Amino acid sequence: MSSSDSDNENLTDMEEENQINADSDSNESSPQNGGSDSNDDDSDDDNKNGTAESEEKQVTWEDMGLIDTLCEACRALKWKAPSKIQKEAIPLALQGKDVIGLAETGSGKTGAFALPILQALLENPQRYFAVILTPTRELAYQISEQFEALGASIGIKCCVIVGGMDMVSQALHLARKPHIIIATPGRLVDHLENTKGFNLKAVKYLVMDEADRILNLDFEVELEKILKVIPRERRTFLFSATMTKKVKKLERASLKDPVKVEVSSKYQTVEKLLQYYIFIPAKYKDVYLVHILNELAGNSFMIFCSTCNNTVRTALMLRALGLAAVPLHGQMSQNKRLAALNKFKGKNRQILISTDVASRGLDIPHVDVVLNFDIPTHSKDYIHRVGRTARAGRAGKAVTFVTQYDVELYQRIEHLLGKKLPQFKCEEDEVMALQERVGEAQRTARLELKDIDDRKGAKGKKRGRGGDSDDDDTEQFNGVRKRIKKGGKGGKGKFKK
Repeated sequence: MSSSDSDNENLTDMEEENQINADSDSNESSPQNGGSDSNDDDSDDDNKNGTAESEEKQVTWEDMGLIDTLCEACRALKWKAPSKIQKEAIPLALQGKDVIGLAETGSGKTGAFALPILQALLENPQRYFAVILTPTRELAYQISEQFEALGASIGIKCCVIVGGMDMVSQALHLARKPHIIIATPGRLVDHLENTKGFNLKAVKYLVMDEADRILNLDFEVELEKILKVIPRERRTFLFSATMTKKVKKLERASLKDPVKVEVSSKYQTVEKLLQYYIFIPAKYKDVYLVHILNELAGNSFMIFCSTCNNTVRTALMLRALGLAAVPLHGQMSQNKRLAALNKFKGKNRQILISTDVASRGLDIPHVDVVLNFDIPTHSKDYIHRVGRTARAGRAGKAVTFVTQYDVELYQRIEHLLGKKLPQFKCEEDEVMALQERVGEAQRTARLELKDIDDRKGAKGKKRGRGGDSDDDDTEQFNGVRKRIKKGGKGGKGKFKK
């Protein structure tokens, strides 16, 4: 679910809590005001909270008991001071306690478990020291980069074990006995069962990041297998932005006298995030999407869709209109997923269209606008999606599309947030002026989708496999557009090998 380029840039995740505006908006209801960090210099309430804030600002990495090497590593990554979750969790973890960390998305949770693990590893060097479980592949890569950046000066070796990549090369990496294994549960179980000589009998730390999502994705069977082969004498950390009953159940099963660190008990979004909804007829969703992209041109966008097919369709439609969009979804090959993410992170593309595969944990600092094109079925996923923008103290916008079929789901989101969101203003005449052009782009997208399906079918027959082809990217389908304009069908042979 985390391949990341702009390597050092994506590590600014940890600074976010320090820079969130402490200023509580008096018009918002209480669930929004409960848990924000108060380290922002722009706060208007300094006189009220002066003493507490100055004390918080004075906390340094050394104050928490971290050794000099790690403190220097933090500063090298421009993590000026610990975020709130790090202030709370790191001292407890260094005391050898099991920790449950709850904090809003983008609050620096990775640093909160990575730093204590690295310190313990320095005190007691050994291979296969820690296992970090994550729900998505992209997040696994991102966590690995943060571990490697923090441990660069001490020669830390990490290994990412996720699905969609070659098992044999992963087995070779494991044979080199890395210190830290970052894995998705399913693929880790595959290696435990099939890779000769690989076991986790020596593991000292187990971390479950985005723990609620791991369980909601029905990884329970895999987790049980992993917990059976990991030593009982270990430290366990659970980190999540949202808590579910399943997490509580797991907490009872796998932690010893855990200490709960809760930075915010209510589900909330950062205060610099401007959130809106737009109520529209379902048949004009595409037209409104194109209008908003034009209105907010110059920004970078993450657009969330509910299905893999809709991400590809929407990307093809936008490309037909000359907008540089790349899709990212779970049915793409892992290399294509990494490539799409890297194009967006490298600012080569302004628009990333994704399923919820990219809603958790990914830190892309330059996302300006999140558009919920399809409303999330689970309202907690809304918190994670909009958390992709307004990171590290920046401002950001989120707009949720609500059709006549989505009213109940949207009301659940407002109930979770504890406030009503303002409407995003659009001039209907201006929107409908785009209808004809968008209609043409929709027809182009449908033809291109059919082409993709035909090619996958042909490749599947030839090679006995379908779906893991080069067609995931959609960017080579400009040729289809030219063929459509000519009105000829003869060009189809160009797409067959």
